[in-house]
Amino acid sequence: MIADSTRHPGANGHIFTKSFFVLSILSLVGIFFTAVRFTKGIGAVSNLSDGYPWGIWVAYDVAIGTAVSCGGYTVALLSYIINRGRYHTLVKSAILTSLFGSFLAASSIVVEIGRPWNAHGLLSATSWQPNSAFFELVLCLFGYLIALSLEYLPNLLASMGRGTPTALRTLALNCLVRRALVAWQPAGEGSTPVASARLATIINRTLICSAVAGIILPTMHQSALGSLMLIASTKLHPLWHSPFLPLLFLINCIYFGYAIVIFVSILSSFVLERGFYNAQLAAVGRVIPWLTMAWLVIRIGDVMRRDQVPAVFHGDFYSIFFLAECFLMGIGAIPFFGVGTRHSPRRLFLAAVVMLLGGGLYRFNVYLIGFNPGTGWHYFPSFAEVMIAVGIVSLEILAYQLLIKLLPPLPAQQARY
Repeated sequence: MIADSTRHPGANGHIFTKSFFVLSILSLVGIFFTAVRFTKGIGAVSNLSDGYPWGIWVAYDVAIGTAVSCGGYTVALLSYIINRGRYHTLVKSAILTSLFGSFLAASSIVVEIGRPWNAHGLLSATSWQPNSAFFELVLCLFGYLIALSLEYLPNLLASMGRGTPTALRTLALNCLVRRALVAWQPAGEGSTPVASARLATIINRTLICSAVAGIILPTMHQSALGSLMLIASTKLHPLWHSPFLPLLFLINCIYFGYAIVIFVSILSSFVLERGFYNAQLAAVGRVIPWLTMAWLVIRIGDVMRRDQVPAVFHGDFYSIFFLAECFLMGIGAIPFFGVGTRHSPRRLFLAAVVMLLGGGLYRFNVYLIGFNPGTGWHYFPSFAEVMIAVGIVSLEILAYQLLIKLLPPLPAQQARY
């Protein structure tokens, strides 16, 4: 099938689809319970306790959400650090995915904080605790969110200046971004060359700093995620508590980031009836199995070094989840070694899904399944907790859908698949 993607990618993308209404309903339910949480307190909607101060909001939305946000980080490593220009076609969609993933984690932290009125302390240097791993995590996460926003800003302005539907463009032009939009409008559309060039120069200069921050900050906050559970000591099961936690989380986020790039790129191409980036995605897929194998060697070697092999085959609740995460990552990495898989969008997509399940399960295990504060403490998420988590995710998927249909975040191409 040949897809002509030189036109606006959302030209045939209907907004009011079944998924739109389903996601809208889930988002509204999540917003309702979030409102209850902020009006009646966190105890009114959650089963959190002193023993389990973190639940699925942190284990799923933060731990896994930050991994989703590493798509832009990993592509930036290839494009800007290793200087592989052929991956630049994946940068826009990867940054957009990372932006939503970071917002997912940041919004979940705000919801999870027991005293949200003290959150302003992050903006006051006198309230900082530089020895706190959680402080490093939050500071780097919000910094990464700002860096991603700046990196995506030129794409957004260019899209709203050229390819946006008339109604949306008129609305944008009447807002505060009117002057900024002019900088990316083609000649002959009422642009003012001097002001446009000046503004374009300013924003383009900030992109260098944003790109550097977009590589440094994820490296810091991903290792901080591991460090945060490293200090849990005996509360974290020996199968997951390891001095290599920061390194394991860092490697995990890299292969997870490449898998999410493949997943989102193929899914977006299918929904928008575009051609797949076969060559670029195949090259990205070639990196995944080697990273995964390195991760498994460190993971299994560490378990053997700490004499925890009997716990692996104990047959209890913990060993089942340990074996499940290793199995998913091993079985997901193997297909990437095959050239046929890497050049088949269907097989590549399925392999990426398995990798995402395995990588996500590892993070979920560390932050929730393997965590045991002691006797007398039990936790199972309430319905409201689940719906808030689902609502946040649904709202961001909905926003992503609208954005790729109303604006062209994916570059024009003429591709065959």
